Amino acid sequence: MAGKASTKTIAQNKKAYHDYFVEETFEAGIELVGTEVKSLRQGRCNLKDAWCSVVNGEMLLNGCHISPYDFGNIFNKDPMRVRRLLMHKREIMRLYGLVKQQGYALIPLSLYFKDSRVKVQVGLCRGKKLYDKRADLAEKAAKRDVERALKERNR
Repeated sequence: MAGKASTKTIAQNKKAYHDYFVEETFEAGIELVGTEVKSLRQGRCNLKDAWCSVVNGEMLLNGCHISPYDFGNIFNKDPMRVRRLLMHKREIMRLYGLVKQQGYALIPLSLYFKDSRVKVQVGLCRGKKLYDKRADLAEKAAKRDVERALKERNR
């Protein structure tokens, strides 16, 4: 009787979609301490400048800021500490090969609760050039204008 897993988004990395082409996404667990989970339940997390790296066969989350829990006092950890991501070894090795060979980057796209566990959506990304970013902005503006025109027409 496996029902739908309930998910609640904690934080999203919107800057990643602006700066990178997301080729593929993966779900990974994250190793946290108790006060960090309590802080995440309050929604106090920033993924803006975060990235993932592979060191000694382990995937690590760098640059993610999880604010200290207000009532955690001595149990709080450093908000910018490096956190280990939990994935299968063969997935990590495959991603490591792609990052090293083909110039991809591993960028965390979102952080969310899946039932009671914290998960990270990691994207295998390729960097955008400036003209790609401009094209995306122009496309978004054109789409917005079309939506606006259709809305005016339907009035």
